[in-house]
Parts: sequence; C-alpha cells; structure tokens
Amino acid sequence: MPTLDDIYMKFGATAEAAQLLETQLGTMMLLSRGAEHGLFFEPNAKLASDLYNTINRRTLGQLIRDMGTTGQSLDVIETLLLSALQARNRLFHSFYRQHNFRRNSEEGRALMLSDLQSIHDALLRAYKAIMLLSGVDLDALANSEHNAPTRHVGI
Repeated sequence: MPTLDDIYMKFGATAEAAQLLETQLGTMMLLSRGAEHGLFFEPNAKLASDLYNTINRRTLGQLIRDMGTTGQSLDVIETLLLSALQARNRLFHSFYRQHNFRRNSEEGRALMLSDLQSIHDALLRAYKAIMLLSGVDLDALANSEHNAPTRHVGI
C-alpha cells in the first residue's frame, strides 16, 4: 500500500511533467517570436530579454492560447493540451483539497496515487505530442538501443 511519501513523490514527478510541458511551449514561443523579430540574423539583447521575460510570465493556459498566434498550428493536439491544462490546474489548485483526509488511510492513499497517475499521464501525453511537433520523438528515444544514460553537468 502506498505511503504518504509515495504520494508526495508522485506529486513531485507529476509537477515536473507539468513544468516540462510549460517549458517546451515557452521554448517554442521564444523561437517563433525570435524569428518574427529577426533576432537570429540581427541579435538584440534587450529585445530578446524582453521577449523571454514576457513569455516566462505566461501561465500554461496563456502559452497554449498564445501559440495560436505564432503561426504554428496546435489543432492536431488541442484536445491533449486542453486536457493537460485541466489536469495541471487541478493538480496545483485542488488536488489535496479534493482528497482531504484520504491521506490518512491506505485505501485513500491508493486513490490519491491512482489520481496522480491519471494526471501525470495526461500531462505526459501532451508533452510527448508537443515534443513530436518540435521534431523529437521521446518514445523512440526511450526505446533506442543507443539510449545512453544522461547526467547533469554543473555550470
């Protein structure tokens, strides 16, 4: 049976998936806006910084909405993105309130873990789809026999 630590760990992994999706949408937005303003041919540090700061303040919902103004169509994955947005908002704004005292019993924690898994799945489906639109097939990378372990290198 899941422990409270299992719930907290899964919540963290699910929150990470939400942030990965948000980060990729922000990166796509930054590339698009940078190209619009010709920053790849005529660098402008102030304009680039302003664009970055504006995009970085956007919520997931705003990023999804604003991607429609970049010329990159997200119609094919709109349902996945809206489902992910709904899941993300429920995770951060009401997950613990909805489950309340379930954390105090084994059966309740099992329900919480199952709910977190469904939220995580919704976020990962959207993230994989947006990455595929960016030219990266995460499933193919994960299944590659040449999939070398990665590690973080400190700055």
